[in-house]
Parts: sequence; C-alpha cells; structure tokens
Amino acid sequence: MASAQFRSVRCTLPGVHAVEACSDHSFSRHTHEEFGIGLFVRGAQKSFSGRGMVEAGAGDLVTVNPGEVHDGMPIGDGVRSWRMLYLDPPVVGAAVRDVSEGRLMQLEFNEPVMHDARLPAAFVALYRAVTEPQIAAAGLAAEQELLRLMAQTLYWPRDRGADSASTSASAPASASARVRTPGPAGVLRARELIDDDPRAELSLDDLAQAAGISRFHLVRAFGRATGLTPHAYLVQRRIAMARALIARGTPLAEAAAASGFADQSHMTRIFVRKYGIAPAAYARACA
Repeated sequence: MASAQFRSVRCTLPGVHAVEACSDHSFSRHTHEEFGIGLFVRGAQKSFSGRGMVEAGAGDLVTVNPGEVHDGMPIGDGVRSWRMLYLDPPVVGAAVRDVSEGRLMQLEFNEPVMHDARLPAAFVALYRAVTEPQIAAAGLAAEQELLRLMAQTLYWPRDRGADSASTSASAPASASARVRTPGPAGVLRARELIDDDPRAELSLDDLAQAAGISRFHLVRAFGRATGLTPHAYLVQRRIAMARALIARGTPLAEAAAASGFADQSHMTRIFVRKYGIAPAAYARACA
C-alpha cells in the first residue's frame, strides 16, 4: 500500500514555503501556482513535466514552473525523499531582475532536473536559511542564498551553475559589458553599516542601497573584498561582540541577547565553531 509522509516547514522569508517528504506514492498530474525547486535526498523518481519525461535521483535538483502540469512515480524500491521550496512568483521575479541587472523580468526554469554536483550545497544553504530561525540575521541569510541559487540555476545548463549573469538566450552576450562593476567604496559603505551596529536586523536591500549596487552584485563584491558573504561577516561581528562581553564577565544569556543572537544556544554553537571552546569555558578562563 502506498504511503506518504509530508511535513510543512515554516519559513522565515515571506513568499517561500518549505515541504519535506518521504513517499512511495505515485502522484497524478497536477500543477502548482508557485515556482518549485527541490533536492532529492534519497531514492529516485520518473515524471512527466511540461518539458518532457525525466528521471531524478539523490543529489539532483528538480524544478517546476507555475502552472506546469507534472506528475511523479517512484523508481526502484519505491521510497524516495526530497525537500522542496515553493516560491511565490514575485519573490522569484525580484531575484531574477536583480541577478540579471534588469535584463530579465521573469524566469522560467529551462530544465526540470539539474545534475550538477555544485547545486545541492547551494540549495541546502538556502533551505537552512529560510527554515532555521536560529540562524543569525535569518532575513539577510535567506535573501543572500536565494540570489546565489537563482544565479546558479538561471542560465543552467549553459553556464553549468556558474555564478554569473552574463549570458542567456534572452540576453545578448554584449549586455554583460553594461553590468556595473562595484568598487571597494560601495563595499566599504555596506561593511560600515554592519560595523556601526552588528545587532541591527539589516536586510540585503539595506546593504545594497548603502553600496549603491544590486543585492546580487553586493554579495559577489563583498566576498571578493572581505573573503566573507555579508551574512557571514555580520555573524563574525556578532560573535566577536559576544566574546568581548563574556570576557568582561557578562552572563552568557545577556551576552547573547546584547550581541544580536536569537538565544544563548545559538550563540554557543557559533562560538564553539569559531573559537573551538564553549562560552562557559571561555568565561571561566577569563575570570
């Protein structure tokens, strides 16, 4: 008898809905109103899509466009599991306009299945950013990872996941010459905005406006200039602030709240990952 387990996961980014599934069920043809992009974790399936018959297995990304008729049936032992993000069209449209520097107004995924070793990590980074509220500055992380995944899938397979928006069947190659190359001054302004108050809930829009460039190009330029994404830099500034507070004898819960973390446990995880020692042990060493 066919069985299916589905779990709806609350997302921190408006317009995004997450689903985790494990099923041997064969789904009849249906449509969604949203864009869908997901990762197969286990097993395999074959399906009809508006772009042909396809097969997907563990490690593959699958996509669906709004209104696209598709189905799905298991291959092999019948059990397959996947994680799916459903994105409202305005969310995808805004990301596409940003990534393409306004050359594209809307996206339609070209491929129903993407076999690319680099894409699962990009999907998982976005999935975590929108489903784990304890991630520091979750809004900034979610925006950042959405843009990065859109950049990798927008022109796939032509660019094979390249982090670039310079070529497309819908945009002439010469258009890349018109893309502004952000200078260090813009990145410096964005960085100063974080440094001024690392506890602030900054969005990627806030940082991009300070830099005077698009959100997508800020992420790329910030990484080139600092070696970190804007979100990673913000987390680093917050954990450094927490470390200084703990060294001065501030109780751990207070240090977490004062430095912008969701709670003490979240601060502890970041602290151990960054410094290799628990905050409590560090506090005792500083006493």
